[in-house]
Order: sequence, then structure tokens, then C-alpha cells
Amino acid sequence: MCDVKKYENIYHEIEKLDPEDTLQLVLEADTEEEKSFYEMIGDYLLQKRQKKIIEGNLF
Repeated sequence: MCDVKKYENIYHEIEKLDPEDTLQLVLEADTEEEKSFYEMIGDYLLQKRQKKIIEGNLF
């Protein structure tokens, strides 16, 4: 069984990333797989921000 709390903490840390942070992670990734992973995280965070802006009619 996995340590759910551990991954919950990781999730909350990832949520705090700024676009500049995810770009840095992508640029400094050691492998293409890591780069792809960080790009997906960046896309996910961008989509979350876009959804929040659209729902709040902030555009």
C-alpha cells in the first residue's frame, strides 16, 4: 500500500509551482521522460489557472 499522505504532500507542493518554476524544471530535466513529465505538470497548472479565470469571468 502506498503512503497516501506522502503523495498528497507532493501534490500540494506541485500546486505551488509558478510557470517559471515549471520552465526551469523542463530546461534542467536529465531525460526526455522527465522533461515530458514536467511539461505535463506545467500544462495541468496552466489549465487550472485558465479554468479559474474563466469561471470568475476575469478575462
